[in-house]
Amino acid sequence: MATVQLMLKQRSLIKPAFFVCDIQERFRSAIYGFPALVQTSKRMIEFARLLKVPVIATEQNPRALGSTVEELDLAKLGDLHAGTFPKTKFSMVIPEVQSKLQELGAQSIVIFGIESHVCVFQTVLELLEAGYSVHVVADAVSSCNKEEVPLALASLRQAGAVITTSESLAFQLMGDANSPNFKEFSALVKAEKQHISSSLRELVGEASGSSPKSSL
Repeated sequence: MATVQLMLKQRSLIKPAFFVCDIQERFRSAIYGFPALVQTSKRMIEFARLLKVPVIATEQNPRALGSTVEELDLAKLGDLHAGTFPKTKFSMVIPEVQSKLQELGAQSIVIFGIESHVCVFQTVLELLEAGYSVHVVADAVSSCNKEEVPLALASLRQAGAVITTSESLAFQLMGDANSPNFKEFSALVKAEKQHISSSLRELVGEASGSSPKSSL
């Protein structure tokens, strides 16, 4: 019973916040499947706007590596953009981010960005250790070498993270087709269907060597 309760807690999405991990200009030509990753990340930002989820972004050494890619347009989130923070630590768990999480009262973190085996990996482990429920969006993470991705995700799943997909995660957050904003949500999913499929094939199918499966 205790094991089941722990699993349910790990999969919960209570008071979520989205983490955008270092999706910066200088990585554009270095990261495997970068256009697909950006497309999925844009969709995640739209889901955040629609579902009223706060978004925290970081930038690794932005003087050298540039700002967050303009396609994400975090400013359009308004007050839901809880901040973009520069860092040199690989993990996103820096004092400014920790303070913001406490301010938001967040209990669950949804993370996407780069690199899967470095900054994303270390962030997830720190968040799990701090007691957060952590969900990694498999069709929105990557690395310079695509072979790193499945190894990182397997390790994070073993550590207690939920490995999910953008669409599965979004439907979990929506929860009910009777929600007032479901019509707009459904229209967004339908409009993005082709991009969803192509991103899954490139970032999940290629990385896993098999057809993608939801962990929810």
